[in-house]
Amino acid sequence: MRYPDAPRLDLVDDLHGHPGADPYRWLEDAGDPRTVAWAAAQDELAAGLLAGLPARPAFADRLAELVHAGAVGIPVWRNGRAFSTRRDPGQEHAVLRVTEPDGTVRVLVDPTALDPAGTTTLDAWSPSWEGDRLAYQVSVGGDEESQLFVLDVGTGELVEGPIDRCRYSPVGWLPGGQELFYVRRLAPGLVPAGEEQFHRRVWRHRVGSDPADDVLVHGEGSDPSTYFGARTSADGRWLVVSASVGTAPRDDVWLADLAGDGVLRELQVGVDAQTSAWVARDGRLWLHTDRDAPRGRLVVADPTDPAGWAPAAWQEVVPQSEDGVLGDVALVDGPDGDLRVLAVHAVDATDRLSVWAADGSGRLTEVTALPPGSVAGVSAPPEGGTAAWVGFTDYATPPSVLRWDAADPTALTAHEQAPVAGSVPAVQVVEAHATSPDGTPVHLFVLSATGSPDTPRPTVLYGYGGFNVSLTPAYSAQALAWVAAGGVWVVANLRGGSEHGEEWHRAGMREHKQNVFDDFAAAAGHLVAEGWTTPAQLAVMGGSNGGLLVGAMTTQHPDLVAAVVCSAPLLDMVRYELFGLGRTWNDEYGTAADPVELGWLLGYSPYHRVVEGTAYPAVLFTTFESDTRVDPLHARKLAAALQHATTAEAPIVLRRELSVGHGARAVSRTVGLAADQLAFLAAHTGLVPDRA
Repeated sequence: MRYPDAPRLDLVDDLHGHPGADPYRWLEDAGDPRTVAWAAAQDELAAGLLAGLPARPAFADRLAELVHAGAVGIPVWRNGRAFSTRRDPGQEHAVLRVTEPDGTVRVLVDPTALDPAGTTTLDAWSPSWEGDRLAYQVSVGGDEESQLFVLDVGTGELVEGPIDRCRYSPVGWLPGGQELFYVRRLAPGLVPAGEEQFHRRVWRHRVGSDPADDVLVHGEGSDPSTYFGARTSADGRWLVVSASVGTAPRDDVWLADLAGDGVLRELQVGVDAQTSAWVARDGRLWLHTDRDAPRGRLVVADPTDPAGWAPAAWQEVVPQSEDGVLGDVALVDGPDGDLRVLAVHAVDATDRLSVWAADGSGRLTEVTALPPGSVAGVSAPPEGGTAAWVGFTDYATPPSVLRWDAADPTALTAHEQAPVAGSVPAVQVVEAHATSPDGTPVHLFVLSATGSPDTPRPTVLYGYGGFNVSLTPAYSAQALAWVAAGGVWVVANLRGGSEHGEEWHRAGMREHKQNVFDDFAAAAGHLVAEGWTTPAQLAVMGGSNGGLLVGAMTTQHPDLVAAVVCSAPLLDMVRYELFGLGRTWNDEYGTAADPVELGWLLGYSPYHRVVEGTAYPAVLFTTFESDTRVDPLHARKLAAALQHATTAEAPIVLRRELSVGHGARAVSRTVGLAADQLAFLAAHTGLVPDRA
């Protein structure tokens, strides 16, 4: 192919004694006239190539049906009202609704009504304890710069807003709905230039008052990249504040008695562990923690007795499982009024439900009616009751809600099923294990159509492997469309995720990051060895940290795959901290400011692993120009480097998208992106177009 001209700079940095060539440094500046011209030429190249892919129309039609399947969120209960999200076929975004005690349903926030162009997204929401007020956050154009609003649930009228600088802000209401705790960044004029995305603080705010008069609660003197949590008890007595530096897998936790002196006292500070704390309706302090339990456990303590906050004094309610990772819990009442815990454990990336006595006497029963799949969470009314609501999905079931009741503790009933616009293809799921070079087993979900033809077949291998993210079974229009076309779709549970707890996560971060890439290559090798596919039929796909994963696969094992989709990726690991939210991830990857950690990064940084004269596979980079997390410069630089270096005829293509960011997007935009991605992979793995 004839690629757009991209001048190579003779630029070599001295990186703690390591020479670091950076010929495409100029592509970091999106406003540089050279970058503008180069990007426009890439747009023209991508548009022509993608529009001509033979499988695209068929994939677009199939995806339009599958993506327009509905989605139902888990209800949050407040004083008899249930707040939940729902998206029906044909809707671009989910709406936030309230269901009244008499069953009446009203829409409270509809992003499409706020913005018919579809660029506004609902980022977060939190009802007051009485259920009469709702705090919600929206952002525009994919920038995730959330603005906070408060509305009256009864009338639907706005009470307050917008309050800006509320990105990633939790909300903890005080009883009465007049005050709340929230997190807001300092004003730009109060922070050093270039640090406007950081410097968060916890504030106490009176609804309707000027945010400039908010009371500073916590955060002064903290690391600029600290994220905070704020959580209140239903009676308003207790406030829990948590803090973690960036995405580090550890946090500090404080507890304040607002009915006493209101002083935040240390519950956990300077400990290499994560702990989620809250005071429940029984008056006890509940702790979901991986402290001394990397697969998680649930314990209780007395909030009024700081001496009892030490781990040695904790009473264990749900102990660490031998093979399961504790993901979520809900407190429910038994038929006789005794308090119980409904717990979610993941075993080999598939969730289980069980019921435990809240007094610590042990497990009562398993919820055997739960099908194999993923529990998105469990919810119960904070005031009590025997029922709980369970979010559920699997590879063929859109996000739906099941109901559990202590009167029949092994059973589940349908509460609200997500509708499907068309037919969902029948899928068979085979679980397998690859073996990484160091002997570690790597779990795989292998999806194919029921009654599908003989192998080998065109196959997509998908992974993530980082930030404690677990890839459990979930409805995926892309996977279903590929399988319906006769292909195989594989999800790999790599180190760096949370599939086996915090030890599994740490085995794939920092100096151990290469383990993730080795796991992924082992998964690819397993699929070939077992006859599912061949290197000429194998594609890999990933986004964000998963984009780094497939970028590493491209540069470390170019002969192992035929095609790559690399979306919103991190790829220049020497300079990633300088852009977007990169500095918040240096506990996951390491920092180039440290000579030893720089060595880790240089060891796998895809941009620095490109070798001229190599036959690279076909690569489609997809970027989102409003992405404020991962700067599109990463994809620009590696695209230019691969286009210069490759000797293969397989194309290296950069697809850019405007007014979209790293997170949520309108459904129609999802269809267009997914159709381009699948059609590209089909063209380079031999998937027959007329079977899409």
